[in-house]
Amino acid sequence: MTVAEAVQLIQGALVAGGAAAGRVIQGGYASDLLSDVMANSREGDVWITLQKHVNIVAVAQLNNLAAIVLVNDRKPESDTIARAEEMGIPIISTPLQAFDAAGILYASGIRGRRQV
Repeated sequence: MTVAEAVQLIQGALVAGGAAAGRVIQGGYASDLLSDVMANSREGDVWITLQKHVNIVAVAQLNNLAAIVLVNDRKPESDTIARAEEMGIPIISTPLQAFDAAGILYASGIRGRRQV
């Protein structure tokens, strides 16, 4: 599934990083704790969070994540959008709660990938 396809599934809007909307999502991770995401997400994951500050882009870039999903209709701060555009990191805003967004993506074949 691509980032653009995920946007449609979770009733979202691509608010940054549109040039990378064709990126393929390989897995998923949900957490609001940045250190947890840094330690446990994997390259190609879509990350579900309610965080909207600029540090989320750094975490996504560090782990080469496919996209960031902001839940509960949260919108990224202006500096977050600018950094995401600069780094080519797609950010999706969805009105859904994290539980629902994760459930829809899971039902569509996106799975968490445990570190081994």
